[in-house]
Amino acid sequence: MMARLLGATKPVVLMAGIVMATAAAQAACPIELAVYGDVQSGGEIDFTPTGTSAVVTNTFRLILDNNVVLNGIVTWTTDVARPNGALMYKCPEGDVTGEELAACTLWNGVIYTSDDKGTVGLLPAEGVEAPKTLILPDLGPVLRQSRAYGGGGFAKVPSDVFAMKGCQE
Repeated sequence: MMARLLGATKPVVLMAGIVMATAAAQAACPIELAVYGDVQSGGEIDFTPTGTSAVVTNTFRLILDNNVVLNGIVTWTTDVARPNGALMYKCPEGDVTGEELAACTLWNGVIYTSDDKGTVGLLPAEGVEAPKTLILPDLGPVLRQSRAYGGGGFAKVPSDVFAMKGCQE
């Protein structure tokens, strides 16, 4: 009888080990490989390594429905240190003027984070563990008013809060 009970616990122990390994993998995920999701729209934020930029501290993309992709960058302001994010849509390639860049930027603002305890912080630069939640203030309302919304663009407006879904390899 005891052997039968012990044999039945093996799958439970194995499953617990898998769950713990998955949780540990997510906990150790650096921000440059993190993937976040929005429950409201199904939108996803995927971070990618930035490389050797002297100005850009993070690179990401926001993937919306209808295959609409917004390219994002983060630069830290110098006067009061804040991670200023920008989401752009169909920007021209190569050297662009400030006016051209402004025309293709749909959203910009400070990107905040939150942990499991609700402590709010600022988006870290690359090489740091990814936060559990991202907060992009006014993202939804601003994108609803953008040229990428409706028509041939996206139809599902994301919220301002994205939760960590996983880590890219």
